[in-house]
Amino acid sequence: MNATAYETIQYEIEKEAGIVLGYHLTLEDLQSELAAYLNKLIMRDFEKLIYILYRVDVSESKIKQLLQPSSNNDAGELMAKAIIERQLQKAESRKIFTKQNDVAEEEKW
Repeated sequence: MNATAYETIQYEIEKEAGIVLGYHLTLEDLQSELAAYLNKLIMRDFEKLIYILYRVDVSESKIKQLLQPSSNNDAGELMAKAIIERQLQKAESRKIFTKQNDVAEEEKW
């Protein structure tokens, strides 16, 4: 994935989550900044965290699965990965949908 794709993913996350992250981030930096932000929300504004997960369209079952009590991983980091993964899925779907709709007018029904 190129830098432009990362910027698009970052833009979509910022737009849907209503947050502003750093500029020209690598994927790792994006994930790290997002994880730190999500960890703050876990401690200070859980309602906003739930709203962001809803807006970004990360399923509740996915989050429950990631945050199993047996997991010793950082919750913010796990959710950041899930958000980025979901944004990548949406970008791929848009690309496929755009290609499918890229048919000459005379060939359309």
